[in-house]
Amino acid sequence: MEAQDSLQVKENPHHLPFTKDTLRRSSVFPIPVVGYSPEKGFEFGVAALYSYYADKKTPSLLTRNSTMAALVTFTTKQQFKLNFQTDNWTRNNDFHIKTNLRYHNFPVYYYGIGDTTHHADQSLIGNKRYKISVEAEKRVTSHFYAGLSVTYQHDKYTADNDKGIFPESSLVDKTGGYSTFLGVTGVYDNRDNQNYCTNGTYVRFNAAYAPSFLSKHPLWRFEVKASQFIPITSKSTLGLNGLAQSLQGKTLPFYLLPELGNDNIMRGYYTGRYRDQNYLAAQAEYRYYVDPKIRIKLWFVDLQPTFALAGFAGTGTVFNNDGFSLSRLKPNYGLGIRYFYDKSARITVRLDYGWGEKRPGEKRQSGFYLSLSEAF
Repeated sequence: MEAQDSLQVKENPHHLPFTKDTLRRSSVFPIPVVGYSPEKGFEFGVAALYSYYADKKTPSLLTRNSTMAALVTFTTKQQFKLNFQTDNWTRNNDFHIKTNLRYHNFPVYYYGIGDTTHHADQSLIGNKRYKISVEAEKRVTSHFYAGLSVTYQHDKYTADNDKGIFPESSLVDKTGGYSTFLGVTGVYDNRDNQNYCTNGTYVRFNAAYAPSFLSKHPLWRFEVKASQFIPITSKSTLGLNGLAQSLQGKTLPFYLLPELGNDNIMRGYYTGRYRDQNYLAAQAEYRYYVDPKIRIKLWFVDLQPTFALAGFAGTGTVFNNDGFSLSRLKPNYGLGIRYFYDKSARITVRLDYGWGEKRPGEKRQSGFYLSLSEAF
């Protein structure tokens, strides 16, 4: 029997309120982006997610939905950000191909290296980044994929002022540099859905090397991601998630060091507040599905909205090769809500608020996130 015929979707024993996506509809969901901060001025833009199926000519109910996501913003201080990514599944999920194209000319805060940086040391630095990545994986058995990855990144940095720690710091490639990572990937995936998952396991390992003839410095980069989803009741799920990253080499550019905190894990920490050679983090998220069974009908709008409530908690830290200690793990916790704008494909808009540690003399670290799709 061929591999594509042996694929099985793990059934949900608690019968959560989702059914197989037999409608196979395409959908588009745009979100306006508006904000203000002193370093950026006013920011305007749009984020959008397009969901579709890549096997229209020979459809299969096993095929997962594919997505294209775009973010475009600009500011009144002539800063610009573009991020375009695709996540494609071929018929029967035999191939999984991801691409990402990113360019930004945006200021970022730099706090130093390590897990004990101080807010008072923050420096505002200008960053121009060009990044292109492609990952392709082929299904080898029912649930195991193997593949290759290529990532090119080029950075330029400038000190926007003389404040903080950056102007006086002695850093590798302080004004920027470039790298090309060539990697191999292994994935185990038997989730019931790749969007809002309610049952199953996902494990991904990637090892990548940046050779000196394609990069400013020869480097190794390793990453492991793992998730487990456990149905609790007919409407609730417990998700467990872990992440490990490591950058190895004789010369380590500061901008390639793993950074703690983003909208997926360790929510509540500014990305890059803590960075170092290694990064470990883990979290648990409880999700409760809510269907108020109401209908909103107004002019051309006809909706029956459904939601999920979420609570999450986790811990993590960054460290050098000899510096890991359980006592240095940092807390993370928060609450969120998800709106199912495409229930058949289980695609959500996610609102989260996360809290982190409170360092002496500083406010508790926290952050608000508006994202398309789940954290994991």
